[in-house]
Amino acid sequence: MHINRRRWLQSTACGFGSLAMHSLLAQQTRADRPLSSLSADANSQHGQSLRSNPLTARAPMFAPRAKRVIFLFMQGGPSQIDTFDYKPQLFKHHGESFKFRDARKMAKGNADTEEKLMQPMWKFRQYGETGHWVSDLFPHIGKHVDDLCFIHSMHTNGVAHGPSTLFLHTGALNLIRPSMGAWISYGLGTENENLPAFVTICPSSANGGPRNYSNAFLPSCHQGTPLGRAEQPSRDADIRHIENSSLSASQQREQFKMLRRLNAKQIGTQPDPELEAVIASYELAWRMQHHAPQLLDLSQEPKSMHEAYGLLNPETEDFGRQCLMARRMTEAGVRFVQVNYSDNGSNPRWDQHSKMERHATHAKATDQPVAALIQDLKQRGLLEDTLIWWGGEFGRNPFAQNSDGRDHNPKGFTHFLAGGGVRSGFSYGATDEFGHEAVESKVHMHDMHATILHLLGIDHEQLTYRHAGRDFRLTDVEGHVVKEIFA
Repeated sequence: MHINRRRWLQSTACGFGSLAMHSLLAQQTRADRPLSSLSADANSQHGQSLRSNPLTARAPMFAPRAKRVIFLFMQGGPSQIDTFDYKPQLFKHHGESFKFRDARKMAKGNADTEEKLMQPMWKFRQYGETGHWVSDLFPHIGKHVDDLCFIHSMHTNGVAHGPSTLFLHTGALNLIRPSMGAWISYGLGTENENLPAFVTICPSSANGGPRNYSNAFLPSCHQGTPLGRAEQPSRDADIRHIENSSLSASQQREQFKMLRRLNAKQIGTQPDPELEAVIASYELAWRMQHHAPQLLDLSQEPKSMHEAYGLLNPETEDFGRQCLMARRMTEAGVRFVQVNYSDNGSNPRWDQHSKMERHATHAKATDQPVAALIQDLKQRGLLEDTLIWWGGEFGRNPFAQNSDGRDHNPKGFTHFLAGGGVRSGFSYGATDEFGHEAVESKVHMHDMHATILHLLGIDHEQLTYRHAGRDFRLTDVEGHVVKEIFA
């Protein structure tokens, strides 16, 4: 049969397109079919829309207390006994030697060692109706203690920054596992079809780097979208390649419409859920071009907001900008936003093995912006269903290192939560008299993960994904929900 050039191109064009699409599909993280925790009713409720857009909002398993999370990551391990865990005995016995089972020395084979206690360098004061003690490092956050839920009995795995940071984000010390934000994206999708479900602002390239916001074996659309990096000022944090300078807006729209018509024709002849998901992810990227730039434009905020978040002060401007961006993203429907106070190319910010006085610099940079974020969300009515989570990968020891510093301590430290269905003006758990080890109502990092998922309406034991012949979950085979902190 004679075939002219036009007929040949018509019949082979889809073949070339198919090769290109298979190339795109090859870029997706391949895994076995997911065993989702979402019920059959929840999946059937969305039907075709779930297959065509993997980020489509999904129904939670049960009534959630929170719809979204802002995680304020304090990289390096803030000292609990210098910030929010007041221990009068440290002042009383300053300079005296006591026996401790130090986690880092135990890892090297040592048991009990004699260590010299070091009192905090800052005074503590009582704030609010609850009278919670807060050090002078955080006078702004101190004014909001009646809105906060302190967990003073945190403990975790790992004694070094890399493993503990990975564990905080993924629930694993050294395996390639999805990050918490990716799990939440997978379980709930996004509230705004024009924005990703998971964004991380100024993440660090060290101590896990991209693995801390990775999707691992989950579909790649659930990977966190990074804005900037820790080594650069947050004013430069944006989404790479978000603007197309080579084509006008009208030309881009026409191009997009044409591609949608071609994609629809291809799907119509060969329905394929994976193909539909890939197309949906690329369409999300196109929609973000028209929505993300305005979202990241802080000039739209009034001067009063710039003042409240500390953007007019060089000491607080960088982190304040991140917190204000987080509020704007949360308000726009991003499900999980991580705000990173991370390393700047050298050591993690809060990692004071000597010269503990440097904690004052980091507290100064973060105190006002965090307090402003709490107040701003509260005034806008967003704090009721937005969970704020503040904390680092571990804490620090109550005894001295290098005469004026503190070493890592994963055995007892403090995180705090606010909003999102947790009790306000509440303290849970306790460390020993010196603040070294959690001894009362202990909360492991797996428990924290399970609790946050529960607040979002997700059963941590049911949110699973089948990969390499087994079902995986964020909390592995551990974790329990700390229901005592629920409002």
